[in-house]
Amino acid sequence: MNDFSLYLMSEKGKVSLEGIIKEGQLKYVSLVIIGTDKAVLNDYSKEIEKICCDNNIQYTFDKNVEIVSKYAIAISWRWIIEAKENKLIVLHDSLLPKYRGFSPLVSQLLNEETNIGVTALFAVEKYDEGDILKQNSVQIDYPIKIGEAIRIISLLYSDTVTSVISGVINNTLTPTKQDDALSSYSLWRNEDDYLIDWNKTSKEIRRFIDALGSPYLGASCYIKDKKVIIIEAEEIKDVIVENRTAGKVLYYDEGLPVVVCVKGLLKIKEGFYEEDSKSIFPLKSFRTIFKSTKSI
Repeated sequence: MNDFSLYLMSEKGKVSLEGIIKEGQLKYVSLVIIGTDKAVLNDYSKEIEKICCDNNIQYTFDKNVEIVSKYAIAISWRWIIEAKENKLIVLHDSLLPKYRGFSPLVSQLLNEETNIGVTALFAVEKYDEGDILKQNSVQIDYPIKIGEAIRIISLLYSDTVTSVISGVINNTLTPTKQDDALSSYSLWRNEDDYLIDWNKTSKEIRRFIDALGSPYLGASCYIKDKKVIIIEAEEIKDVIVENRTAGKVLYYDEGLPVVVCVKGLLKIKEGFYEEDSKSIFPLKSFRTIFKSTKSI
């Protein structure tokens, strides 16, 4: 009996599909709908498509395809899915009711949460407020890059989705209402939200760079009128700077610029110009200022 249609995107969707196959649950899947996302470096759509082809799974890229299965499960999906209440199951990158909304994993890393997780819930009209079906969590240590955090949480996705499918098939799921008093929200991010604020501490900026790297577009700033993407940075022991100006290069360490932050120092280890993807090194001038806005 084919009970599920799967809306899949990203590495989490890929790993979840692999988990379903490994657990012998493919017989319950009638269709895979594959999403694409140009806002990330790799949306894993090709990898998901290959898995479908290799395993004779019916699939489509049509987001508006009519769903006839009893349940639909959405993983990393960005669009509204028309489905009857309690028929659409969503997997979300947080331990709800905290971090409802958009980019919850990025927000958790920026807030230095040490416990991250995934929630499976029934979709309702108000996003991320439905009854909880399953939660899994894991502890992480900092510093950590978003790519590593995604790899860790993808394994939780696989375990969560296979548990939910098993629960539906065996009629053992017990939905639990969320406590709205404990809720918090995470906003969607646009291009401006990738800009580095050099008036933050070196620790905060390094965490920002780590949280917005691949598969996302990367933390950005400006050198004069050129937008640059900072890929890698390292905190350096602070010194007394009498005329402290955040964003200015203080000195070079092993040929790499050490930048003054409002508190602490940050060594820039890797970065490139957005317009042509060329490395920013060597810098054209010792007197370089990394800014949050373009120079006019």
